Amino acid sequence: MILKGSQRGGAKQLGLHLLKTEENEHVELHEVRGFMAGDVLGALREAEAIARGTRCKQYLFSVSLNPPERESVRSDVFETALGKIEERNGLRGQPRVVIFHEKEGRRHAHAVWSRIDAETMTARPLPFFKTRLREVSKELYIENGWQMPRGLMDSKERDPRNFTLDEWQQAKRSGLDAKALKAQIQECWAVSDNRQSFSKALEERGFYLAKGDRRSHVAVSYGGEVFSIPRMIGKRTKEVRERLGDAQELASVAEARKRVAETIRPRIDGYLREAEEKARKEQAPLNLRRMAMAEHHRSEREALARGLDAREDEETRARNERITRGFKGLWDRLTGKQAQIRKQNEMEAWFALQRDREQRHALMEAQMRERQVLQDQIAAARERHRDEVEALHRDAANYRLMARGEAPDLTRQHEEADRKAQSAAGRLRDRPSAEERLERLRDGELRGADIDRGPAPEHER
Repeated sequence: MILKGSQRGGAKQLGLHLLKTEENEHVELHEVRGFMAGDVLGALREAEAIARGTRCKQYLFSVSLNPPERESVRSDVFETALGKIEERNGLRGQPRVVIFHEKEGRRHAHAVWSRIDAETMTARPLPFFKTRLREVSKELYIENGWQMPRGLMDSKERDPRNFTLDEWQQAKRSGLDAKALKAQIQECWAVSDNRQSFSKALEERGFYLAKGDRRSHVAVSYGGEVFSIPRMIGKRTKEVRERLGDAQELASVAEARKRVAETIRPRIDGYLREAEEKARKEQAPLNLRRMAMAEHHRSEREALARGLDAREDEETRARNERITRGFKGLWDRLTGKQAQIRKQNEMEAWFALQRDREQRHALMEAQMRERQVLQDQIAAARERHRDEVEALHRDAANYRLMARGEAPDLTRQHEEADRKAQSAAGRLRDRPSAEERLERLRDGELRGADIDRGPAPEHER
């Protein structure tokens, strides 16, 4: 469970953010503790009012609790995490608010503590709270058997999804693969007998005849890459010159790139508009399904809540009817029968509470699985659109370079991407797997760790 905390003020802004339903499909108030008010905004404003009697400006401590994406996490696991956070940061007994959010098939929590100690009217200090939250996060991953992110095991092992675009998402090569490219240029050579026919055949296939740096004939692709004609067709430079004439009479590579850019760049702008419109059309039905599903899930939860409340009232009434009144009730109290009935009622009420919690969790878990299936489709559509737009923007950037007569950056970027990919693959091969590292943490590192595991059972004392 990833924990992120911050000290802050701004009670009203934070309260409105926590209650926002535009971004979150479900918002559930789990707990308001230690405040006179029973709602989120009232509780946080109460904390703000108390803080005015001190010099503290950042009187709130806000923590988000994000479990692994595909894990079904019960409320008691969140409560255990909240207890650890309080214990490590000296916030035990401080007023707090806990809210659950569900968004895109994921359930997470937000907790806000008041830092102001009402008895001393001082703020509870929070030194090194980020380090302590990190320690609690590690313990939660280990205790619940979740696969720990490498970035949490070792801060140097970052998630590749957090890399910058230059580090990870390099430009896609605009040319064809080597064999197909060579075959196309050879075909153009075979069907032509002079410069005009060869140049026309090349342009029909997306290439432009130009003068290379060494007075040789080259082909410039629509992506701005340069290929030597003699090398592609396997002929000597002299033979190429005999058919095509002196290369000095041709446009330079820079001029050829400008021509390509002037021809193709307007199309790229049109493709970008088309991609945006395509993405809107593709996302529209998915967004309608998302909103309909959220409304349906909300109605199911409300129906379950009404059913559980009705059953609780009926069961409570039945348990109360077991306790007799009047003279017979006095006799039952003297004989101890009433105490037995009350004990039985308490046990049944406790089991009923656990049963209701299980039913709520089962419904929530089923809804989240259904929502995650839809979220996978939404994420796939977003990724397709993002990749397509990024590729088009890279093409547009290269055509801007070409319009200035400069070389596009495709080849260098791909060589750098290949080098980094090979280096990353080598590091992954040299290090143990995530499962092995997690097992080591479980068996070795925690064995000697000084962790408060609570009081020992009576049979071990």
